Amino acid sequence: MDPLKFQPQQETRLHFLDYWRIIRIRKTVIIAVFLLVVITATLVTFILPESFASTARIKVERDKSDIEELSGKVGYNPYDPYFIQTEFEVIQSELILGRVIDQLDLNTEWGKKYNDGQKLKTQETLTLLRNRISLRPVRNTMLIDIQVYSDNPVDAAKLANTIAESYKGFRLEQGLQLTGGGLKALDAKLKEQDENIRKAKEELNTLRTTLAISDIDAAGSAPQMLMEQEQYRKYEQTRFEREVIYKSRKQEYDKVLALSSNDTKVLREVLPRIQPDPTLTELITELNAADQKAKSMSNDLGPKSPELTRISEQQALLNEKIDRAVEGSLKAMETQVAVAKAGLDSLVESVESARLLDAKKLTESRPYFDKKKDLLYLEDMRQLLKRRMTVEDIDKDLPKSAQVIIIERGQPGLKPVRPNKPLNIVLGVVIGLVVGVGLAFFIEYLDTSVKTIDDVERTLQSPVLGVIPQNVGLLIEEGAESPHAEAYRVLRTNLIFARKDDKLNTAAVVSAGAGEGKSTTVLNLATVFAQSGQRVVIVDSDLRRPTLHKLLRCSNNLGLTNYLLKQNTLEEVVQRTSLPTLDLLASGKLPSSSLGILSSSQMKELINDLKQRYDFVFFDSPPIMGVSDASILASEVDMTIQVIQYRRYPQPMNVRAKQLIEKVGGNLVGIVLNNINMSQDESYYYYSGYYHDYYAKNEDSEPSDEKVADDKSKPEIKQKY
Repeated sequence: MDPLKFQPQQETRLHFLDYWRIIRIRKTVIIAVFLLVVITATLVTFILPESFASTARIKVERDKSDIEELSGKVGYNPYDPYFIQTEFEVIQSELILGRVIDQLDLNTEWGKKYNDGQKLKTQETLTLLRNRISLRPVRNTMLIDIQVYSDNPVDAAKLANTIAESYKGFRLEQGLQLTGGGLKALDAKLKEQDENIRKAKEELNTLRTTLAISDIDAAGSAPQMLMEQEQYRKYEQTRFEREVIYKSRKQEYDKVLALSSNDTKVLREVLPRIQPDPTLTELITELNAADQKAKSMSNDLGPKSPELTRISEQQALLNEKIDRAVEGSLKAMETQVAVAKAGLDSLVESVESARLLDAKKLTESRPYFDKKKDLLYLEDMRQLLKRRMTVEDIDKDLPKSAQVIIIERGQPGLKPVRPNKPLNIVLGVVIGLVVGVGLAFFIEYLDTSVKTIDDVERTLQSPVLGVIPQNVGLLIEEGAESPHAEAYRVLRTNLIFARKDDKLNTAAVVSAGAGEGKSTTVLNLATVFAQSGQRVVIVDSDLRRPTLHKLLRCSNNLGLTNYLLKQNTLEEVVQRTSLPTLDLLASGKLPSSSLGILSSSQMKELINDLKQRYDFVFFDSPPIMGVSDASILASEVDMTIQVIQYRRYPQPMNVRAKQLIEKVGGNLVGIVLNNINMSQDESYYYYSGYYHDYYAKNEDSEPSDEKVADDKSKPEIKQKY
């Protein structure tokens, strides 16, 4: 598996060290802003005029009496923040401060002081006075601190005490006005109620005469009824009793009638039990005795016996008397039923008549009694108003506790309270730090350039082959023991492992914009390869702004353009450098008529020829975003390396450069992050810092005899030209 194959990384949150890195990088901005804010705050603090403060403390309460009021008002007033806040606004109102202005003649005094001797208007003085007042409540109490600022301590104390006195007088006057106004309102309402009562009485007398209301009825709240509640109850009881009697007698009479139509003998037996009659009972007894006697004598005497005849005549006479007695009993029962019915009907009729009379009387007298109720209501209201007026009048004379008490009077201050120099300076320091750090992070947020390896790999989706420190020199001059050589050796190693095939030995070094250090990178990278014993050639293909011949102190009279135009052979244009295994193919002079020369077939033949002659071939190209030459080279060489300078160009520009390389079919093997400030970005220290320290410590030491021997025994590489 390729060790340098890039795996996309997810975006991670900033670590604490990332914040510290930003602070270190932007420390100049932070220090500048910090000093600016601190110096400004200090200057303003010492320039501002001094002012003294004086505080008067007052106790504020609602109106209440020393004893419980007759009106039933509660004497305890709990803490109410809305009440305190309301009194704040009252104290700062024109109603209170206007009294202070008039009492101290501030319009004239402050006009002399602040308006060139001309008298101020009340509103102008009021504004100045409000700006000097500060009101503070004492938490969970009814206490208020009135603090006044002035450049004169005596004036500050005088203003604070005058405000407290004015507010106290205002509250006292307000309480008296409210009480007097309430009594006047009650008195006016009482007179109005008396007039209403007088009119109601006149209307009531008129109705009594018109409706002929009796004295007995007028004394009550309703007319006297014939059917009172108790009388109606007794009537119902009597009616029920008579109705029971009537129904009982009617039932007995109907039963007797039914028996008389069926069997007379049965009627004779039942009737005495239903309708007791001594005569009938005696006759029936005599008849039964005669029947018994006749029955007993019929066995001894003949049918024509005088005795039996006499008994038979007696039986006939008794039967006749019994029939007349039965008929009389029936008549008596009928009479009783009729009497009971008549009594019940008479009772119902008399009660109904009395009820109708009561209803008529009640309807006709209703207006009178309604008006009488209205009069009673008006009289009750008058009594209530009279009682309330008496109570309020008494409450007014009760001793009241003070509504406003001056707890502490303002005293002239001994030292100024404004400006608070230590506090202002401390705030300047804190605000300076906050603003400086905030501005640094804001600038960092606006800076979209490449800052870290993570930025490269996350944005470009390509691996980082090497990290080059700041202020790197030319390794061909500094030698293999240069402190910066190890960074390029790491780059060389990563480039070798990034190749998928050992035959890939041509590489173009490109960048998105100018000045990103691609020429220095390609020269030092080629130098590292050459120092390791490999045959390397550098081709300066930046035809518009060639640089390599200047760095290697070579001539640029003959070069790449001469070969591509077939003016010279390859052996004639290649130059040797101070390093035996490193050659240079300068750019040469570019005719104005040959701008597209890199896309010619001669260029492809040159690349193939150099691949055969050298172990590695490196091309220095112009910026890929500026001209098309770099895109052409990227499409023709085996590998492309993109150089990105630390914190120089925006990330989208580098992304666009990568897209151009891939669009033409170039093989982008990785990114070189150039010009890193190791002193600021500690996160890059492990890339080259260790080696820098190591070589720095050993650069003055003498080379060992063994190494000298190795250098002397290194064979000379045969030149191909």
